[in-house]
Amino acid sequence: MDNIQNYRLKCTLTFGDIYGQIIVWLIVIFLSLASALALWSSARQIYALATVGLILVLSLPFLLFAFVTTLLNNIEVLSVDPATEAQHSATGNQSAQKSVPSVS
Repeated sequence: MDNIQNYRLKCTLTFGDIYGQIIVWLIVIFLSLASALALWSSARQIYALATVGLILVLSLPFLLFAFVTTLLNNIEVLSVDPATEAQHSATGNQSAQKSVPSVS
């Protein structure tokens, strides 16, 4: 852990990586609402609400697990040379300073 400056974390996660998971979870939500509407009557309202609650409570851990594992799979640890990194940051700062117009 003494050379932690020699590593860089890079996240390569894109929306396309989690798009399918979001679609599947939306389908689960709409199916639970459809089942609640099917159970909805004057005598079974509590069953309808319990069905929606149960489906949400049971599906959230799977959703979070899928998101977290997808995120962790898209994190890269790259080793960098400190001399090269200092050289790139110095040239990057100079080019950024050149491109900013001065206001007089």
